[in-house]
Amino acid sequence: MKKLFSMLQVTLLMGFALLQSANAADAIYTSYFSNKAAGGYDVVAYFTENKPVEGDSKYTLEYQGADWYFSSADNLALFKGDPEKYAPQYGGYCAWAMASDNTAPGKPAFWSVYKGKLYLNYDESVQATWVNDKDKFIEQADLNWNKLNKE
Repeated sequence: MKKLFSMLQVTLLMGFALLQSANAADAIYTSYFSNKAAGGYDVVAYFTENKPVEGDSKYTLEYQGADWYFSSADNLALFKGDPEKYAPQYGGYCAWAMASDNTAPGKPAFWSVYKGKLYLNYDESVQATWVNDKDKFIEQADLNWNKLNKE
């Protein structure tokens, strides 16, 4: 019975890995169980409030195939006026992973606004690595993102 359970776990994990790689090229990162961009956080708030703020379902917008949530009508209007300014780089995938030619989810709690652009990272340790040489990582991530978008 233990062996059967272990085999089932391995099969499920492999299936999950295949799904993740199949979705890796989506223009905007969303979780498997939701279509929320940036985990439902208000991407404008990173610029206006300098912190992550959860969005409200009253203020949503569909953009690039994902649902974007905002904490206020004002932030929704700002995003509508210039979505490229506020949307996270690399579709919300982890900036450090993209620099490494991989995809991983960008998490709203691990963020930076650098040179007027929003970057998300996977976790605290990844972000600590990324912030030490942002320019180098951004240069490589930009190349990898452009290559991924052409495939």
